[in-house]
Amino acid sequence: MKDFNLSTLDLSIMILYGVFIIGYGIYHSKRASSEEYFLGGRSLTWPVVGISLFAANISSSTLIGLAGSAYLLDMTVYNYEWYAVLVLVFFAIFFLPFYLRSGVYTMPEFLEKRYDARSRYYFSFITVVGNILIDTAAALYVGTLVLGLIFPSLEPWIVIFILAASAAAYTIPGGLNSVVKTEVIQAIVLIFGSCILTWYGLTAVGGWEGMVTQLDELKAAGITDKDASEAMSIIRDNDGEWWKQYSSPIVPWWGLITGVPLLGFYFWANNQFMVQRVLSAKSLNHGRWGALFAGLLKLPVIFIMVIPGAIAFLLFREKEVAFQTTSGLCKNLADCTDFTYPTLIFELLPSGLLGLVVAGLLAAMMSSISATFNSASTLITMDFVNKFRPNMTSKQLVRSGQISTLVLVILASLWAPQIGKYGDLFRYLQDILGYIAPPIVSTFILGLFWKRATSTGSFVSLIFGMVMAAIWVYGIVTEIDYWFFQLHFLLRTTVLFVLCLIVHIVVSLTSESPAAEKLKGMVWTPKLIAEETAELASLPWYLNYRYQSVILLIITALVVGMFI
Repeated sequence: MKDFNLSTLDLSIMILYGVFIIGYGIYHSKRASSEEYFLGGRSLTWPVVGISLFAANISSSTLIGLAGSAYLLDMTVYNYEWYAVLVLVFFAIFFLPFYLRSGVYTMPEFLEKRYDARSRYYFSFITVVGNILIDTAAALYVGTLVLGLIFPSLEPWIVIFILAASAAAYTIPGGLNSVVKTEVIQAIVLIFGSCILTWYGLTAVGGWEGMVTQLDELKAAGITDKDASEAMSIIRDNDGEWWKQYSSPIVPWWGLITGVPLLGFYFWANNQFMVQRVLSAKSLNHGRWGALFAGLLKLPVIFIMVIPGAIAFLLFREKEVAFQTTSGLCKNLADCTDFTYPTLIFELLPSGLLGLVVAGLLAAMMSSISATFNSASTLITMDFVNKFRPNMTSKQLVRSGQISTLVLVILASLWAPQIGKYGDLFRYLQDILGYIAPPIVSTFILGLFWKRATSTGSFVSLIFGMVMAAIWVYGIVTEIDYWFFQLHFLLRTTVLFVLCLIVHIVVSLTSESPAAEKLKGMVWTPKLIAEETAELASLPWYLNYRYQSVILLIITALVVGMFI
């Protein structure tokens, strides 16, 4: 393979883009009040909400993970993308109205309103840890992959410092408003770059028809065990022992009715990292429209971010590579799939476009890093600092958020190099999320739909979930040879969710019922449908989120149907 060198033009584009983004973010700083710093003044319109959600979700780690899995001819990872539509529709119908009407800054704050402070502190702490381990550190790790190829003499810690400092440069002074304004620009650049790469990739393999033909020929020659229809199918059975943690594919068909909905629900409906953008909407309708718009943007991901991985398999499967990883030298791309996307862009794109697409990848990194910095600093400030020092001024709260961001920069930078030891970025992300999500999801669902759910039931189930996760992690790390520790992560997620649900219900039934005042405006009832129908009657049909949801679901069914 050729050296991963950038021309002067490419480097100039990257540097100019970085300077522009930092300057643009600082220009849009809003620091007049804590509400403006942490929630953008609750003034975001639906296009900004939707694009910001998409940009925060399609981070560099997601992009790298999608292409890497597809290189192994496993496109079932797309199930996470289209399933977001179902989750966001459910979120817009049931949860979003309660979030916005409660006037909360954070998701843990909502738990306190429904339960008590114990659940709030637990969830806030877990979310901050998750932001560091999953989102921020993963984005920094991806930066070491890409920039490490361009500048192999740079130490990983230097790359991490550059990326973290660049994102923090506008996140610390500007807060959420700077974050979402830059995310809109970065999403556009990322989508454009992905489309360009897909075009060049398809051209290299003879178009869509050429890709399908080559996959079929490889199957006929016995080189692969999947023809085109099998390789590009997103609904597949497991190979071998279906229940084991590393069985193929990553997302088997049964995962669509077990772990995938739970992970999706946590990510889109409970995670401060994502929900904070919807909390910043100027109204309930703008929040709903923005959430649905984000779902729509997720659908083309299979064409511009997943398919390129399969193209890489056709182009590079017989080429020897030489990537230096934390576990040694990698000579086969199948053994270090995290390098799939970087290999594509450096091998296929001409000078100029290469710089732009690399800038787009860096944009995704900075977008994810800045978003998690702001989200976690909001949690630390509003759920801990403000709780213990309730008389702080708005200016002091903002300063606390800035200091928190700086601390998070340091912690995430220290953890990022450890991710490479895990072997596969996508599995790392899903494994960690599979431990965090189930207890939280069970608490939110029971809290909204069951008025008998108590604060004690919530807290006990959350602690139970943490203990069970610790037991699982210990068993896996120490390689205990027992089926309980070998469960597929989607099955493990489901088992943990059901156990937490049972614990929550049993403890709630044996503890005192919550007071009526505590439940007021916090529990969903069927009569809310009629009230909402009356509110929506004044809107034209195309502004009614119910009609928009139906149209979006139909489009989703058509896209998914192409890959079954």
